Order: sequence, then structure tokens, then C-alpha cells
Amino acid sequence: MPADNDDNAVDAAQSPLPSIAREVEDFVSTGGWDQPPQMFALVRTAELLAQQPELADQLDVSAELTPVAQDPLPEQDLGEALSGIEWPEVVAGCALAQEIVVLPPGAEQELDSVPQETEVLRRVAAEHPQRREARLVAAVLRNGSIACVLRLRGDQERPDEIVEHPELAPNLTDALMQTLRP
Repeated sequence: MPADNDDNAVDAAQSPLPSIAREVEDFVSTGGWDQPPQMFALVRTAELLAQQPELADQLDVSAELTPVAQDPLPEQDLGEALSGIEWPEVVAGCALAQEIVVLPPGAEQELDSVPQETEVLRRVAAEHPQRREARLVAAVLRNGSIACVLRLRGDQERPDEIVEHPELAPNLTDALMQTLRP
């Protein structure tokens, strides 16, 4: 966590992060489903406008932070890709949107009997009759703020559902936080 004298720190108690996570999810959802993971740098809007004033017409100039889409992630294990990212100090935080499969709580017992290999687990989860496809956005700031938004994909019987909670993806938010370490 930054020291109290860090004028650039975003106050965790009044963090704009939950609304930024929703904004990222809304942006990604315009592209539909079946998308690869997408990374966003979270930069202070005032600093971005100071560097690129021509963006003023495209940004909410009153927003504290602006998400900036990054180049596609390498097609490798997401953990490996994240471990190779180091953000410069000008980046206040980051967000990752990825599609996942959500299983009901009882399915965990079924997975205990499956070999604990990543590809096998993915295949079993993808074939589970009670699976739900979802898009997860996890966002973190250097000051330790965390926000997560999960959109459960709807179908003919039920609409999309949105769930928000900072502890939806602790392993992912921990990995994102590591990308911000100096």
C-alpha cells in the first residue's frame, strides 16, 4: 500500500473501482460472448488528458480513472501471461475481463474424482450439465482496492445476471496486484 503522503493514491474508502469494473464489463459485453481475455490499464484521467488533450471529447473528463484497453494477451496460460506484466507507475491499476465457466456448489465434489490437471478440469467443467458461462472482470488499484463483476450468461429460460463482490476471484486479483508491484 502507498504511504499516506502519496498524493496520487486513490482513497480505498471512496474508490471508483466498482464503477470502473462495471464500465469495463459493459464495454467488453458490446463485443458479445466468446472473446479472449482482455486487459485494461487504469490511468488517472487528468494525467491522461495532460498527455493527450485531444482525447477530451472521447472521455468522461470528470472521471477519476479511465480504463485503457491493451494489446491482446499472449495465447498462453493466463497466469504465465500475468506474471510477465509490469505496469509503470503512471498506471494506477488494472482490470482483466475473461470468460469462465461457473459450476454449482455440489459440482466441486464431482471434480474431486477427476485428475487435477488443468486441461482435464476445463473439459469436465465445460461438459458439466449445470455449468453456466460467465464473464468475470477483476480490477485492482495500487492502494489495494479490489472490485469484481461477474455476468452470468442468460439463456432462453433466464436473463443475464450480474454479481458484484470484491472476493469473487481472490487468486486472480492477487495475480493482478502482483503486476502493479514495483
